Amino acid sequence: MAEMMLAADGTPLKRSLARALRRQKLRALGLIAPLLIFVLITFIVPIASMLFRSVENQIVENTLPMAVEALADWDPNAGTPPDEAVYEALYFDMFLAAEAKRHTRLGTRLNYEQTGVSSLFRQSGRALDDIGKETQKPLEELNNAWKDGETWHGIFNTTDNTDTALLDLQRKRVAALTGSPASDEVNFAPDATLSNLLPKTTRAYTAWAVYTATQQGRDPATRDPWEAVATALALDLRTADLSAYTGPGADLLAEAQTADLPVPAMATAFADMDEDWAGATVWKTIQTHSSTYTSGYFLNAVDAQKTPDGVAWQPDDKQILLKLFGRTIWMSLLITFSCIALGYPIAWLLANLPMRQANLLLILVLLPFWTSLLVRTSAWKVMLQQQGVINDVLVWIGLVGDGDRLIMINNQFGTIVAMTHILLPFMILPMYSVMQTIPPSYLRAAKSLGATNWTAFWRVYFPQSVPGIGAGSILVFILSIGYYITPEIVGGTKGVFISNRIAYHISSSLNWGLAAALGTILLAAVLVLYWAYDKIVGIDNVKLG
Repeated sequence: MAEMMLAADGTPLKRSLARALRRQKLRALGLIAPLLIFVLITFIVPIASMLFRSVENQIVENTLPMAVEALADWDPNAGTPPDEAVYEALYFDMFLAAEAKRHTRLGTRLNYEQTGVSSLFRQSGRALDDIGKETQKPLEELNNAWKDGETWHGIFNTTDNTDTALLDLQRKRVAALTGSPASDEVNFAPDATLSNLLPKTTRAYTAWAVYTATQQGRDPATRDPWEAVATALALDLRTADLSAYTGPGADLLAEAQTADLPVPAMATAFADMDEDWAGATVWKTIQTHSSTYTSGYFLNAVDAQKTPDGVAWQPDDKQILLKLFGRTIWMSLLITFSCIALGYPIAWLLANLPMRQANLLLILVLLPFWTSLLVRTSAWKVMLQQQGVINDVLVWIGLVGDGDRLIMINNQFGTIVAMTHILLPFMILPMYSVMQTIPPSYLRAAKSLGATNWTAFWRVYFPQSVPGIGAGSILVFILSIGYYITPEIVGGTKGVFISNRIAYHISSSLNWGLAAALGTILLAAVLVLYWAYDKIVGIDNVKLG
């Protein structure tokens, strides 16, 4: 049996080497950790967060939780609106959302799916108080005690019979609705007995108390509740059995139940706000897009739409995004090939000229980097327009007539010309760095063996320059596929890229979900093309010198 080799400290040599290598790796990781953490926080996390928006859809469920639950049993194919219970749930959900100023955000989200929903939610949010006042006024006229916030707090608050589940639920609901962390400092605990006897009222009052304490910083015991709480009380008193209840406010509750407070029919009240609530279309939209995660944004990104009946494609005259994707890929490839055709001779000159002349030419190549991108793009807009420099020169030398000036702006030609000029240095520099490493003696040897200039170039020089072409092509293609400033200025309606739509949805329409879906699809397309390039050419052949 071979004798085990030992280190100086007596440990096995293999174990000692493994420990040393592990220490070196940890030391190297410690050195790059700050940069790694910086990249993770400032680059990876924001991109992942943005891409997550393409499937995230919690706003419907967080804003209308009870309505969404009530709609689960509604058949959208029946062609009729849901029953009264769904309208009641919508009322209480909308009231809290309107107080938190979040109902308009939900309207904006659903407006992406059905035009007009945004104004419907905005208009309905303003009319909710009027529904509650129809019950609140008779209740306060019945007994002035109902005008005092301490009366409400004394009835529904408890210290030893707390409905903990309801309080936690409303904390989470308010936190999800407002985006603020749930707080334990509410100074209110719902009574479990009244939660069973008056469930709607306890739920509405608890939601108000949590919101008042956590979002407004006020004590619920000193504030009057929302009108919706009075409406909930009137609804509960219609069916509640209070004969055995002897707790706080028993007399007031019994008196209110005897008075038979008026309660508006919610379906009728919402129909009076807007006739769209009386139809089934809005409800179908809410039900269809009420899931926590959605494929709707990705369907919108490919000119389709998520409907109760499944996927529906947009009419032909509205299918623009798929065309933009195709145009973006095609024009980016065209720009890449044009940069190769123009950049290869320049890179060859840089690599084969004497150092003094090569440095001067290299400065000219780098000169555009010292000029603003916006200035360079605007200069092309001036040069390419019908009354621009290029057309004026063509008319002056007689190649075109004054009435037949070329249209070179606000189309694909203008975009390709401007972007080729802007991205050309990114093609030249990688090719130049690779060509510099090709020994000139290889060409001389080929010629000495009888090869012509073309044969020597094509069979000896060109294959060695392919890694530089690959590096420049990947760089130019990835940059061009994501450009939006240059196409926006010189492309018009026929030369814009899909990135222009992404920028529009982020900055103008604020449809970040659709923008994230478009960006995700664009990223996937780039990765697929990158994979195809690796399979055909081989990514190992890409070099920067």
